[in-house]
Amino acid sequence: MRQDSLQARGVSVEFAGLRALDGVSLEVVPGEILGLIGPNGSGKTTLVNALTGQVPIVSGDVVCAGETITGEIPRKIALLGIARSFQIVRLFGNLTVRENVETAALAKGLPRREADARAEELLDEFHLNQSADTLGDALNYGDKRRVEIARALASEPRFLLLDEPAAGMNETESDTLLDMLAMLPEKRNCGMLIIDHDMPLIMRLCHRLHVLASGRTIAEGDIDTVRQHPAVIEAYLGSDAKAADHHA
Repeated sequence: MRQDSLQARGVSVEFAGLRALDGVSLEVVPGEILGLIGPNGSGKTTLVNALTGQVPIVSGDVVCAGETITGEIPRKIALLGIARSFQIVRLFGNLTVRENVETAALAKGLPRREADARAEELLDEFHLNQSADTLGDALNYGDKRRVEIARALASEPRFLLLDEPAAGMNETESDTLLDMLAMLPEKRNCGMLIIDHDMPLIMRLCHRLHVLASGRTIAEGDIDTVRQHPAVIEAYLGSDAKAADHHA
């Protein structure tokens, strides 16, 4: 494993005595996009929550760029350079789009002028200029998703963890988002982990895949290796694997 990566090392998480993650090890490397896939209830969001300090880990460690961060509070983990989006969008509904993005830059410690400049850059990058003064609550779902990602990037993270960023989007919105996300790791020198059930998007976007089922890793590797793995086809992909082949 690389010294500059984000790592889960044998991470286990339990809820009321039930093991939601069982000894999962995973690595996100700067400059790459790692897809985290698996059936509903397989532990994907729990793993992201464990990496970002939102759930306690009963065994194993989380390491960011050589520093063990197991048990640290979410705010400290965010300040160390790990940003995330959520399965259910969490914008500040009573703030404008610009203010939502600025807030993340200010929380990182940037002076107001620099925070404003970073927000403007991100609004431009994510085609949100026309909505800059719109309240978060007034946005459509696709725009809310893009604001959440722009806000996560305002802190200039080393690692960006996205939980179903394309959920609720139509095909056109999803394709637009894919084009934006594909450029981020190289453009911003960050590693990206993405959870999504949109298999064509995952197969086109990601460099590697990590597959969970029932809280355990069942496969990991490049797209072709994972797509052809018998356990993956049985547990999750099935007919979607053929669909992804068709769209690739």
